[in-house]
Amino acid sequence: MSFISKGFVNFSYFLQASKRYQGTKRFVYSLLEDQSYPYKKYFDYFMMLLILSSVMLLIRGVKYPLPQSAIYYNDYLISLIFMFEYLLRFWVHSSVSQAIIHQYEKDEILNRRFRFFKVIMKSLNEKWKYISSVYAIIDLLAILPFFHELRILRLFILFRAFKIFRYTKSLQQFAQVLSSKKFEFFTLMIFTSVMISVSAVLIYIAEANNDDSAIDTLFEAFYWAFITLSTVGYGDFVPVTNLGRAITMIIIISGVAVIAFTTSIIVSAFTEQLDGIKEQKVISDISKIKHFYLICGYTEVSSIVTKRMQKDGLAFVILEKDPEKMLQATKAKLPVIMADPAKQDTYEEYGIDLNKQVVSVLCLEDSDVQTIYTALTIRSINPNIKILSYLHEEKNRKKLSLAGVNNIIYPQELIGVMAKELTSKPVAFEVLHILRSQSTDVLMDEVLITERILKAKKSVKDLDIDNTSLILLGIYKKDEFYFNPSSQTVLSEGDILVVMGINFVIEEYSLNLHRMNI
Repeated sequence: MSFISKGFVNFSYFLQASKRYQGTKRFVYSLLEDQSYPYKKYFDYFMMLLILSSVMLLIRGVKYPLPQSAIYYNDYLISLIFMFEYLLRFWVHSSVSQAIIHQYEKDEILNRRFRFFKVIMKSLNEKWKYISSVYAIIDLLAILPFFHELRILRLFILFRAFKIFRYTKSLQQFAQVLSSKKFEFFTLMIFTSVMISVSAVLIYIAEANNDDSAIDTLFEAFYWAFITLSTVGYGDFVPVTNLGRAITMIIIISGVAVIAFTTSIIVSAFTEQLDGIKEQKVISDISKIKHFYLICGYTEVSSIVTKRMQKDGLAFVILEKDPEKMLQATKAKLPVIMADPAKQDTYEEYGIDLNKQVVSVLCLEDSDVQTIYTALTIRSINPNIKILSYLHEEKNRKKLSLAGVNNIIYPQELIGVMAKELTSKPVAFEVLHILRSQSTDVLMDEVLITERILKAKKSVKDLDIDNTSLILLGIYKKDEFYFNPSSQTVLSEGDILVVMGINFVIEEYSLNLHRMNI
């Protein structure tokens, strides 16, 4: 290995081992490319502001002279910022040092000479992929106004408007949807080009030698064919011969067909990609949620649970692999992703962090077998997360426990308890039933202790429930219920207060806790 090659290898290892270098590169990449990075939107807003101000100055300068400061701002400052951004994107597009190390280690294992030239050509090819991309070309053209001495290059300021596509996610999605119909648009373009060319030549032959005709050159014939095929028809060029008018009728009919074909392509593209766009929107929303509950399966039980969670203001995400059930959840305007919760790839693909984002998992699927697979998958990712499951058959209870489910809800057991209470203590049971129903204003409800509440309310005494018409029955803390807690009981984030009182009083009390100025 030559001295130069060895120097590049050593320098590559130095860069890969440098925490400052790698950290800076990750930060730049996140700022430029990572849609989930929280500060990227501010960078995008800043760049869009520069683009709009640049275009507005160009429009202003058409009729009115610009101040020298505005000219320097438009020609130098903005261009330099765009140039710096272009170079940063070029830098983070691929890692040359990583490619060199990979090739060097591969050659060492195979006991052959380090092929330095090959890895350099491979790295240059990766960089060229960025340079030749549509976005990179637009970025480069937006920099050209920096060379403002060449007056023609000032027109490239208009290309800065196209940079908006890079910073606006909706416009990017629109472009991606249209790109899915490349073949159809290519076919349409070929047909349109042939029609314009043939019509232009025919109208030129029919009209050019007529003194009364306005079409005198081949360029005018092409211009006429283009505006006629588009069904715009300005009327500045009108055929005067019978042959020219016949050609006009044919091209107008063709133009209607072209517009109809174009519309059908766009509509079909959006119809096919609509579910994907909605899914991307849900994924983007999930990445912004700090903490949420994960519900596996959308069933009748899930429907009831989600309604209650919405009422309590709790964030949740549903995973459902059945298209029909997913459609039902979508119609109910619930955050749902069509994915199998029993597959580990699901959580990686959709960016669901079971270790940091998910508070607990609710397995409410129709099958105990599916629930077991889901619990095993979740446990393999996070052994400590709390899993609650709905049990369909008693024989599967042990299997669910072995799969890692913390709490198992078996409806038949609840029915048995209720029947026992009904026969032995009918009055007490009837009172409990009334309290839990909607037939009275007096009911039992839960109040969640959030981080915001905890900053001002440290203990039960601080809750000041005695001065309200509510009764604190108990506190649910870490899987244990504390009945009639003392005033010195310390509160923790995630505790649930079980209170009894009039409906609107409970709601008002809960709102006051959350509206406190801290």
